[in-house]
Amino acid sequence: MEYVDFSTGTNAGASTSIQNPTILCCECATVIQPNPSNMCVGCLRSHVDITEGIPKQAVLHFCRNCERYLQPPGEWVSAALESRELLALCLKKLRGLKDVKLVDAGFVWTEAHSKRIKLKLTVHAEVSGGTMLQQVFIVEFTIQNQMCDDCHRTEAKDFWRCLVQVRQRSDNKKTFYYLEQLILKHKAHNTTLGIKPMHGGLDFFYANENHARKMVDFLQTMIPAKVTTSKRLISHDIHSNNYNYKYTWSVEIVPLSKDSAVCLSKKLRQQLGNLSPICLIHKVASGIHLIDPLTAQIAELSGQAYFRNPFEVVCNPPQLVEYVVMDIEIIMDKDRKYYPGQGQLSFRHVLCDIWLVRASELGINNNTIHTRSHLGHLLKVGDSAMGYNLGEANINNTEYDKLTTREIPDIILVKKCYSVDRQTRCKQRVWKLRHLAEDIGDERQKMDYNEFLEDLEEDTEYRKQVNIYRDKRKLMPVDGGDTLGFTDNMPRITLAEMLEDLDLECEDDEMIGEGADGKI
Repeated sequence: MEYVDFSTGTNAGASTSIQNPTILCCECATVIQPNPSNMCVGCLRSHVDITEGIPKQAVLHFCRNCERYLQPPGEWVSAALESRELLALCLKKLRGLKDVKLVDAGFVWTEAHSKRIKLKLTVHAEVSGGTMLQQVFIVEFTIQNQMCDDCHRTEAKDFWRCLVQVRQRSDNKKTFYYLEQLILKHKAHNTTLGIKPMHGGLDFFYANENHARKMVDFLQTMIPAKVTTSKRLISHDIHSNNYNYKYTWSVEIVPLSKDSAVCLSKKLRQQLGNLSPICLIHKVASGIHLIDPLTAQIAELSGQAYFRNPFEVVCNPPQLVEYVVMDIEIIMDKDRKYYPGQGQLSFRHVLCDIWLVRASELGINNNTIHTRSHLGHLLKVGDSAMGYNLGEANINNTEYDKLTTREIPDIILVKKCYSVDRQTRCKQRVWKLRHLAEDIGDERQKMDYNEFLEDLEEDTEYRKQVNIYRDKRKLMPVDGGDTLGFTDNMPRITLAEMLEDLDLECEDDEMIGEGADGKI
């Protein structure tokens, strides 16, 4: 016997059917919810294809030299595989996406060498008077190799459009070597097509005018320089009125370097805080930093101010003479004579009275020479120092000839001299620098470069803007600490300041051919 529950009754079933009405599909008679088309999803998809206007196959142009993709009409962009940039580039190639709404897009994994990129797209659109249909499909992109315009010009002989010439017309090239390290540290040369060493400097070649202007702005920011621009007409299309020019920027670096002695004019001395006529170049950075060795007063001169009133170098580091300190007396701050209009004093240097004897006359001539120096924090009795002997120097300078005998000191000390000779110092140097181009210079340039390396070792502030790499060709000392195993008091760069240089070497004998050196 069956029992019927009249508590729920047929009224509940009737209300349920009224709340959720169903109909039969007009094609396959499947029970479905009512919709404007009166068809199920399968039958609707067989009659309507919302992805009909979207291409299922497309082509991407890729440059193998610079590894960039073509973004129509003529722009080449860099994009890694399965990156957001590559996804945006692929979606821009599909013209029919504007007629539907894109819900989701993603990459389908393919082999990296297959030259195929697959996208899985989810779109939905309105069909048959308000019915919303969603569909998932795959678009396959074929990568075709095509050389870009920049690489095409590189392969041709007439590949560059812009040229930046960097020159320093001076006997001392230490400022140019410092600028080279700044370019390497900030990677300002990444967009260059080529770098060619020339007499007195380097030439940077560019295919784009914007890249060349960016390089010129970088040079003017880092070093005081004067820029001259010129252009030359290559071709002219009279029908379209298009001109093809080649642009050249000539960047002239200030002919001043660290540790050089200069003679200032009277007007310029008053503007800089009444400096002495003979000053030393402390360093050349974004401005020209001067120091008065007789008062330890410092001043900074901008590049624009220098080129308005240029001054010449009276003594360069090759004219340095070695002296031995016989006696030294520190001048305290309370003993200094201050005067109105005096400029800023250096807190890193200590003013002192010092008595010297030339190293070549030590033991022969007991007559000491008195002078004042800003190196009281470095020198002590018995030390050696390098300085300019202005009393015996042959100087041909207009401003120098105007000075009286009282305004010209006999000796100007520049830096402390250490007991280790230059050859031993080079052998003990376990670090190296990178270069933009391999330039075989003369003996004078090699000497300037060694002096630049010594300046990096002796001045901590000077080497903060330089990337220094550990030289793997030289063995490290046994202790491996910051002292690097040396017992003398020579200033050296610690191991913590060095970077690890990347050297791609193949250690597998099967991959190294006969006679190969193992370097890629």
